[in-house]
Amino acid sequence: MPSISIDGYPIAYAEAGSGPPLLMIHGTLGDQRSWAGQMAALGAAHHAIAVSLRHCWPGEWTDGGDFTIARHTADIAGFIRALGEGPVRLVGHSRGGHIAFRVAQHHPELIQSLVLLEPGGELDETLGGAPAAGKQGAAFARGAALIGEGQIEEGLTVIAEHTGGPGAWAKRSDARKAVNRDNARTLLGQVNEQRKPYSRAEAACIAIRTLLVGGDQSQPQFGVILDALEGAMPNATRVTIPRAAHSVQADNPAAFNAAVLAFLEKH
Repeated sequence: MPSISIDGYPIAYAEAGSGPPLLMIHGTLGDQRSWAGQMAALGAAHHAIAVSLRHCWPGEWTDGGDFTIARHTADIAGFIRALGEGPVRLVGHSRGGHIAFRVAQHHPELIQSLVLLEPGGELDETLGGAPAAGKQGAAFARGAALIGEGQIEEGLTVIAEHTGGPGAWAKRSDARKAVNRDNARTLLGQVNEQRKPYSRAEAACIAIRTLLVGGDQSQPQFGVILDALEGAMPNATRVTIPRAAHSVQADNPAAFNAAVLAFLEKH
């Protein structure tokens, strides 16, 4: 499995195809396998790359002190530079969408175009939200506590239902459950990651062409974030994928892939 060392840590990745670089960042409890349904389709016209963030499979969990948005943002920026293929088409899902937003905010020269797939996080007062407490919410804390006690399935169920609604864990495929189990302990770091809320000023400064993507069956909190970013980002367009909840790229890969390719063809 290929990897690129960033500040002494090997960032593993999967790749397919050739052409303009397209980099995908997974969300909570995921890894490079979270994009299995995208590799062939997006790799047909691009050098499609799916990374596994620091400490996610096949990496090892340690104490989690560096499992933060800031560290992962720096890792992605370093990865793009080390890849040496120029600005990338950057795609991020959920927590990975938040990281992609921060890379665009701090390192715009590294990104040719941006796809934010139901980015996770909170909104500050300027976007209609409230100041963040600096920690993940109650559901993430409860899920992390269960996982820390060795109740892996119970903790994963809490997180799945928070992001996907009642019964979400039971509905997941065996392959997706395996990915979540392999990354369960990363939640112990994520719950204290000190994630900043999105602000209007931050969103307004991202002039990169951006596609905002949501699922038509997603939980309301993700639509609220998309609404706020759509109103604040100056170069954003939006698409809603049918028959999809929060894990849009897994729920309806054909429609998601088609929407991303159509966007990239124009830009």
